[in-house]
Amino acid sequence: MRPMARNFLSVDDLSPSELSEILDLADKVKASPSDYSGRLVGLSVAMIFEKPSTRTRVSFEVGIAELGAHPLALSSAELQLGRGETIEDTGRVLSRYVDVIVLRTFGQERLEGLARAATIPVVNALSDFEHPCQCLADLQTVKESKGRLAGLTLAYVGDGNNVAHSLLLGGAKVGVHVRVATPPGYEPIPQVVRRAQEIGEETGGGAVVTHDPEEATRGADVLYTDVWASMGQEEEAADRTLVFRSYRIDQAALDRAAPDAIVMHCLPAHRGQEITDEVIDGPRSVVWDQAENRLHSQKALLLWLLGAV
Repeated sequence: MRPMARNFLSVDDLSPSELSEILDLADKVKASPSDYSGRLVGLSVAMIFEKPSTRTRVSFEVGIAELGAHPLALSSAELQLGRGETIEDTGRVLSRYVDVIVLRTFGQERLEGLARAATIPVVNALSDFEHPCQCLADLQTVKESKGRLAGLTLAYVGDGNNVAHSLLLGGAKVGVHVRVATPPGYEPIPQVVRRAQEIGEETGGGAVVTHDPEEATRGADVLYTDVWASMGQEEEAADRTLVFRSYRIDQAALDRAAPDAIVMHCLPAHRGQEITDEVIDGPRSVVWDQAENRLHSQKALLLWLLGAV
């Protein structure tokens, strides 16, 4: 049996210094990818997808291969998970075959159950509670665009979902002031907001939730949005479109922000809903850099978790 491993189920699993270390490594991986090719030769990474994926699947699979490891992309339907095997037993078995498990799932409790049973690192590739790998790429993108993180203001406008949770926690860890604007009833989980505020007291960051998108975006250095209805909420999409109409990033929101503000979206984008074409395709959009950085930041994360820096 291998010793108990370090997992990445939440941004809050990292200390502020550890998060900064991974982000610095991500910059190095991006600048000189050949320096890190082959670092994980002989290792294997199992990627289990219980939710559809484009960026997560491709960026992890390509990144793992570029590091020299063998990627195994699996759907739950291809595993005995689809026939009733527990997530814990799956973790116990896979720990005997591979070196890391990456899981994209619904409930956070599945990740936690997997991590308790596994003896290798488990990575959250998205759950209903958090999207921590996305947050790594987001912070890397802000840092390379602005040259710093501490003291910046990031305004997130839309649904208080998993992405918002990770931005609150991750932003607070690096000293960013995160403002989240949602319609009433769609706020982030209060415990996450309180935890982000606690972290911010130590780092100089902050977390504020409001129902006023104009207040959130005014003077902000970064404007961020996500889809109004996440995976699993498709039946609510029509109702949410009515509720969220004023919670989008358009030219008016960009005009209220800082003169050099950047625009972010974790994708996929529903153009004309949470973001307009002129903004996502405009000169202040870093959306495509943000998508690319999923590759570099996840490579850095795997190197860090496996001690192959």
